[in-house]
Amino acid sequence: MSRLRIFAEDQPATPLLATGDHERIAAELAPIGVGFEQWEAAAPVAPGDSPETILAAYRADIDRLVAERGFRSVDVVSIAPDNPKRDEMRARFLDEHFHKEDEVRFFVAGSGLFTLHVGDRVYELLCEAGDLVSVPDATTHWFDMGPEPSFVAIRFFTEPDGWVGHFTGSDIATRFPRLEPDGN
Repeated sequence: MSRLRIFAEDQPATPLLATGDHERIAAELAPIGVGFEQWEAAAPVAPGDSPETILAAYRADIDRLVAERGFRSVDVVSIAPDNPKRDEMRARFLDEHFHKEDEVRFFVAGSGLFTLHVGDRVYELLCEAGDLVSVPDATTHWFDMGPEPSFVAIRFFTEPDGWVGHFTGSDIATRFPRLEPDGN
């Protein structure tokens, strides 16, 4: 189940808010410029399906988002728990960073934990199958795919080099919860 928890940046053990209600999640994220939507496939899809099959199943929503936001490329990324580089891949974005373009991801299957640091608040968003998150450029955040990553996601890009992580050097991400195998 998708979940949003909001913390004071100096209180990582005690959420100020915890909700799994999709409408409430979207409403809480909107004031900080983060988009949150749910999409449904037009045809059944499953991990292991070809990128073409996955993209076709979500074509109407993809086309709408591309037209609205001017994305130039869309792809599908798939990570499985048996990936030999899973630890390296997980570590890559566990520290606070930002990008010079919006980070837009739709979860076809599996889950991932986006944690956003905005002002004096930390917004922990557990995304699961059916969730689209749009993190505005320059928003500091970190992403955790968990120790046994398992997800299929559609990614949207404006510029090929826009998704480079620019790390802040802060250790804030080490003080907040990580994604555990049970989804907590």
